[in-house]
Amino acid sequence: MADVAWSSVPVHGNLVSYAEAGRESGGPVVVLVHGIASRAAQWEQVMALLGETCHVIAPDLLGHGSSAKPRGDYSLGAHACGIRDLLAGLGHDRVSLVGHSLGGGVALQFAYQFPERVERLALVCSGGLGKEVSVFLRAATLPGADLVLPLLAGSWVRQGAGKLGGLLSRARISVPKGLEECLVGFGSLGDRGTREAFVHTARSVLDPAGQRVDARDRLYLAADLPLFVVWGRKDAIIPVAHGEALVRSVPGTELVVFEQSGHFPHLTEPTRLADVLARWVARTPPVSMDPGTLTARIRDPLTTS
Repeated sequence: MADVAWSSVPVHGNLVSYAEAGRESGGPVVVLVHGIASRAAQWEQVMALLGETCHVIAPDLLGHGSSAKPRGDYSLGAHACGIRDLLAGLGHDRVSLVGHSLGGGVALQFAYQFPERVERLALVCSGGLGKEVSVFLRAATLPGADLVLPLLAGSWVRQGAGKLGGLLSRARISVPKGLEECLVGFGSLGDRGTREAFVHTARSVLDPAGQRVDARDRLYLAADLPLFVVWGRKDAIIPVAHGEALVRSVPGTELVVFEQSGHFPHLTEPTRLADVLARWVARTPPVSMDPGTLTARIRDPLTTS
């Protein structure tokens, strides 16, 4: 297993924290992007295994984890630009992207904005592929949500959750890793900067009716880009049907369904996820997106409509 090391660098005056593994592997650079109210530390077990054959980098998005939480733009485009600038600062011009949940939407946006920098794209329980999403995330977009969240994520709630976890542990009842991480993410909303970033991020991609940012109408632009999809059959946040529909609509897309996982396959089955990603990267040649091809694909529907 590869060692996972943590570092931080200033990007445009904001400190960005990131984890790194497999730097000496000589393998391709693989960037893991976490979801909303989450953190790069979720990827540590996957990184330790994937780092045996790949150079793996997992940033804390701005507003998340140990990265800065400035007042600013938390849209998918802003997050994609932030990842590009972090990678450029680290000396990486071309990478393979793996995005989970919101991170999948960020990865899709990155590939749309900077196709020349992407060699492969993998999505894990990804956002941006359909309207349906959990009620909790939709509720975060309602007026006044920023006023209610401090109460819901207050210290007394976090202490109660901690006591419940302790009771379950003493009763030898294990807490699923996905649920445990949800509680950690929920607890982090007690911090004002994290909470504001969460609300701004949620409202940039969601409304009370569901996801309002949809990448499906532009996927034809990346027809040559290797696309790999992983989903948990028991995902209660974003339905597996989104992944199944993606495979039907984009020829050549590979889908692996983890029957025993929910929304967090990288926590519930990290060994398997690292293995399928490593195998996919190894057997999939990197592509170089041709700007001329992209131009032709955009012009074709415009000229025939």
